[in-house]
Amino acid sequence: MLGPTCILNGKSTHLQPALAHIARVSGEVGVEMQVFVTKHGDDIASFAARAVAEKRGLIVAGGGDGTINAVAGQLVSTETTFGVLPMGTLNHFAKDVGVPVNLEAAVRNLFIGRAIKVDVGEVNGRIFVNNSGIGFYPHFVRQREEQERHGHIKRIAFMLALRSVVRRYFRLRMRARMGRAQALEQVTPFLFVGNNRYRTSGLGMGTRPALDSGRLWVCMSSSPGGRHVIRTTLKTLLRRESDEDLNAFEAEELSVEPGTVRVNVSTDGEVSVMNAPLHFRIRPRALAVIVPEQPADRSQRC
Repeated sequence: MLGPTCILNGKSTHLQPALAHIARVSGEVGVEMQVFVTKHGDDIASFAARAVAEKRGLIVAGGGDGTINAVAGQLVSTETTFGVLPMGTLNHFAKDVGVPVNLEAAVRNLFIGRAIKVDVGEVNGRIFVNNSGIGFYPHFVRQREEQERHGHIKRIAFMLALRSVVRRYFRLRMRARMGRAQALEQVTPFLFVGNNRYRTSGLGMGTRPALDSGRLWVCMSSSPGGRHVIRTTLKTLLRRESDEDLNAFEAEELSVEPGTVRVNVSTDGEVSVMNAPLHFRIRPRALAVIVPEQPADRSQRC
């Protein structure tokens, strides 16, 4: 089996430190790493697919959650182990799975860590390691990206996109089925499907205590009323929602009819157009990830 391959997002501000850490640490342990620096988003999945075909034992993704998603999607249900270098802004997956947020420590973890198997979610054949959604969130992501292309810094782009969401205030009429005996129909501004349950309160709010429960976490607004919907939308985007604001439940799979033929769907922050209906499912322990031998203190990762 060939040595590790490392795929780094060339647009990351952490690129040069990552290259330096990889060169130094791989030299110390005597392991030669094949390193690709991507120029375009489409390159990430193609580099990962090539590395899988070459039967690389370890394939590493360095970037934010979009980069992690693109590489993980090629590794699911293969014999290849996944390594993560947190080089994005939020690094949700890296934190939840237990990878050190310190970049040098994360590089060393690739060589001294252990492999565990975690779940991934899937919607219409597309993998997500964090979450997927329809409704206001895909609209918010696209508005934020558009504002960033116009030259606004991330914080300003966030606020302008938030204003656009509040002004638009749309209601999504949705029918969901968990099985023959379980079905619901609801008007809601969003549907959020997490790969395992998210905490909605306390210091760990927005994190996941486990990634191997074998269950999706599904949530939507608990009331279709206008004021409640807008309040829940704002609190969700600002990550301040509570259990009282949400109608949430767990499921292994979910079929959703959003009332339109095609719908914008977010997967780990990336938005694509999919044909309805949407079929969400959990894929239990389908991804092997390198994590530290000693689990990190979760209170230090929030």
